[in-house]
Amino acid sequence: MFVWGDLMQFHIQETMSKGLKLTVDEKLDVSDLFKGRQDVYRTGPLHVSLQVTGHEGFIEVNGNLAIDLQLVCSRCLEPTQDHAVIPFSELFKPAVAADAANDEYSEEESDDFIEVNADRLDLRPYVEEALQLFIPLTPLCSEDCKGLCQKCGQNLNKQKCSCDTAKIDVRFAALKDLFKE
Repeated sequence: MFVWGDLMQFHIQETMSKGLKLTVDEKLDVSDLFKGRQDVYRTGPLHVSLQVTGHEGFIEVNGNLAIDLQLVCSRCLEPTQDHAVIPFSELFKPAVAADAANDEYSEEESDDFIEVNADRLDLRPYVEEALQLFIPLTPLCSEDCKGLCQKCGQNLNKQKCSCDTAKIDVRFAALKDLFKE
């Protein structure tokens, strides 16, 4: 049932036909997924905790992924710690000819499944994709982060700067010098 000693791969037909219930509890090094990214300083191992259940015609996978991340705050550029727990739930079925698929499932039901074109189901790419999609686009060190001064670059969370931060409506910017002496 397991392939090449990898606990994230399953024989599709065997899992479905025997109605197997399997547990995946594994730690994955995912640091290579974030190489070259400026917004991720560091990642811990990804804790994968999944229940794989074979049914007649499909495989159901449910569970959670958990990881500790050190991200860059999108406002002040300081490191921020995050512990993420990502829910994971997918349905997989073997790929079949288009005519057979239309007979067995409606189009809406068919959209709920991920078709697998191999004898083995490898969960690793789906787990990695779920992790990458979960990383926030604009992480914050805190909800009230003040960010950086637009003029001098000072971190306003640590210290105020003496820059003029008065906002001028660009439509009236030409009028600001009208009464200068």
